[in-house]
Amino acid sequence: MLPEDTLAEAAALLDLLRARGWRLATAESCTGGLIAAALTAIAGSSAVVTHGFVTYSNEAKRDLLGVPMGVIEGYGAVSDSVARRMAEGALARSGAEVAVSCTGIAGPGGATPGKPVGLVHLGVATAAGTRAVRRVFPGDRMAVRAATVLEAFALARAAAG
Repeated sequence: MLPEDTLAEAAALLDLLRARGWRLATAESCTGGLIAAALTAIAGSSAVVTHGFVTYSNEAKRDLLGVPMGVIEGYGAVSDSVARRMAEGALARSGAEVAVSCTGIAGPGGATPGKPVGLVHLGVATAAGTRAVRRVFPGDRMAVRAATVLEAFALARAAAG
């Protein structure tokens, strides 16, 4: 169901986190749970993955992750500020050592001026702080979501360093 390269990246991330004694939580919007699905497709992932928050609506971002509605309304759901807050909320609510988040426009619709299809903001939070990145991935909805999953793995790996 998931590409072999994605599963290999998921396994590598799980191995790294397991070796560090870290647990991971996800906070997903545009991927709808694909990050958590890829990770939990690997046997033994339950030793690392604690929570998978799918917060597709603004209300879910607020209610489940504590993202202030003023931040969502002020910056838009697809923004650096929201990605950061999503990761921080997942970290705080899960007890994990690292949390990754994503919010974006996978397409084919949803683009606005300055926010094209393929725009994704990702966040990663640890006790040491929070980092967010902005990416614009090419391709159709499936390609954007697949690229987002791999970028989330890369962010978590870098944070676990």
